Amino acid sequence: MRELKHHEKKLLHKVSLYSWKGEENIKVAKIMRRYHIQKREDYAAYNKICGSIQSLSAKIKTLKPDDPFRIAMTDQLLDKMFNMGLITTKKSLQKAEEITTSAICRRRLPVVMVRMKMAQTIRAACTFVEQGQVRVGPNVVTDPAFLVTRNMEDFVTWVDSSKVRKTVQRYNDKLDDFELL
Repeated sequence: MRELKHHEKKLLHKVSLYSWKGEENIKVAKIMRRYHIQKREDYAAYNKICGSIQSLSAKIKTLKPDDPFRIAMTDQLLDKMFNMGLITTKKSLQKAEEITTSAICRRRLPVVMVRMKMAQTIRAACTFVEQGQVRVGPNVVTDPAFLVTRNMEDFVTWVDSSKVRKTVQRYNDKLDDFELL
């Protein structure tokens, strides 16, 4: 490739070829890669949820601090976000304003599986979910975009007929001979 001329360098000095004004391509790509989000629509939905939460908390903050409606709505919003696992404490409405798309992505089923050490990587966890080897409670989940709440974390397990489950049980010497039939 030839060296750029002076006027070409001057033009390109102000332009980034990787990000455009109004779009956060690099940030979006990093988040999608980190959490192995396959559909851009899922990221857009998470981003929309974050925007809704932030605008709702901003509207709640416009009310008087001693208003009973504001107190009730603040408690409801913080309870829902805490139960969902998006925030760590229910102390203030400031936590709701600081919610990010990554916080929602951390509640995806493959990410929770990695945190529970059911899989080594998010990519492997996505594969297990897509193959139908994971269930949450009694339901088999095949969508990696499934969001897991704090209450449902305890019920994430392998499907009874899963080869991974049998391998783990064989490794731990807990495989039942009756199940082999």
